[in-house]
Amino acid sequence: MSDPLTLGVYNTRGEDYRRMMADSALSDEARARFLDACPPPGRVLDLGCGPGAYAVPFAEAGHQVDAWDAAEAVLGMVPEHDRIAPRLARFDDLTAVADYDGVWAYFSLLHAPRAALPGHLAAIARALKPGGVLFLGMKLGTGGARDALGRHYEYYAVGELEALLREAGLTPIDRWEGEGTGLTGEVHPSVVVRADA
Repeated sequence: MSDPLTLGVYNTRGEDYRRMMADSALSDEARARFLDACPPPGRVLDLGCGPGAYAVPFAEAGHQVDAWDAAEAVLGMVPEHDRIAPRLARFDDLTAVADYDGVWAYFSLLHAPRAALPGHLAAIARALKPGGVLFLGMKLGTGGARDALGRHYEYYAVGELEALLREAGLTPIDRWEGEGTGLTGEVHPSVVVRADA
């Protein structure tokens, strides 16, 4: 993510974001499914980790977690843990090859420009070990827009996401839908897709 307005929101509203992330049934289900699909010990990339709400339980389960975020303020909230390596990084910094057992891109890539998403998914496919898993969380809809706080979002249909995953060399395995409330208080339909390398 490189949009300065979006990064600015996360850098100034990081504590609000951390509190919001702590209360999500969709997140609880997704996290449990991820750990079932990617059992520890292993190496996991939390791409767009925010304040570490998922990096911590993955590390506590036994994974080594690379926790990446482009917003310095929220990255600074990631708790110290011997199995978490925080890194100030953008989506396009991912150049690893067959390095990860799992990639958790949970409502982070929705901030990437639409034209950049195929390249980001291809980089994730390269970074996964054979049999590795991606969990991708996105908001459902069409087009792109800024929310009331100024954050840029791209919205997708389920079929569109699954086609993009296949084009990147990943195989969609499962998906589940729900609704989430963001920092603006608006409720959005969302999907989490599991895709395997």
